[in-house]
Amino acid sequence: MKSKRLLFLMMILLLVMTFCLSLTVGSYSLSLSEIGCLLVGQSNDMMAQQVFFNLRIPRIVMGVLAGLVLGIAGGVYQLIFRNPLASPDLTGVASGASFGAALMIVIGANSAIEMMFGAFVMGIVSLFFVMFLVKMTGVQRTTTYILAGIVISALADAGIMIFKYMADPISELATIEFWTMGSLASITLSKMLIALISIVIPLAFLLLCHRQIVMLSLGDENARYLGLNASALRIIVLLLTTWMVASIVSITGVISFVGLIAPHIAYLILHRRTKYFLLMSGFIGAFIIMVGDMLSRSLVPGAELPLSILTIFFAVPVLIFLMWKKRGQIL
Repeated sequence: MKSKRLLFLMMILLLVMTFCLSLTVGSYSLSLSEIGCLLVGQSNDMMAQQVFFNLRIPRIVMGVLAGLVLGIAGGVYQLIFRNPLASPDLTGVASGASFGAALMIVIGANSAIEMMFGAFVMGIVSLFFVMFLVKMTGVQRTTTYILAGIVISALADAGIMIFKYMADPISELATIEFWTMGSLASITLSKMLIALISIVIPLAFLLLCHRQIVMLSLGDENARYLGLNASALRIIVLLLTTWMVASIVSITGVISFVGLIAPHIAYLILHRRTKYFLLMSGFIGAFIIMVGDMLSRSLVPGAELPLSILTIFFAVPVLIFLMWKKRGQIL
């Protein structure tokens, strides 16, 4: 138990260090001493103040929120579905939410709340159809969930392509492209605050109900024996999780594979999916996105890479390692 707490504290320290380092990285670089002066109000550099308070801090905090949500959502999906490959990406939720956001752009919605609503509705619809396809086959295996997720994701991607074809090339096309690649480049203080407000209650609920979510992973019969209303709790948990994912996707676009690999790394560290598992998954997701965002801002001088490119490159070696470790057991 003490070793698990030590690992947890080390992860928190790593996050704090990464957060501080991320504050210094960008096209307008800031040293830690300059940041200290800005925080205590001893800097008269208006440009530095604008960059730090209006761009840098909202962007990095949004990255932390996105990582927390995607990592925890991946952990919840894996527990609920009792499937190690369940995640916002592979269950079609992320693609469905992106489709919903693109739909709202095409019909002229401009506010973040409208985008969140469209993303949430289509995320729920995508999750419902994945579960329906799996139930229709009568075989709840890893391959079934993957194939169902591929089908729904392909339909959502086809819909997004149609929207791109229909979109105004000046005012809408670039915005839709943004959702498909994921980025923190356009984050403002208002967007970050909207995301924070929209996820804080669902996030707190999921973390407080971690033990009950773990009980659901034991199966409905065992959960009922332990005193849970398994069906009602599952619906509530899936709705709240999908709302969180939709809230993030509607602002950052689809950030690939974070929700899949963060829970696996957390499990490799903790060796169990109890107590600290969801929070550790969220912390690892936040670390991945902060590192990816730093690289996206610094690898190409004068330009910025889409965040999903970096998270995919990070995910590939992790997935290869997991395939090697579980060779013969994957399907």
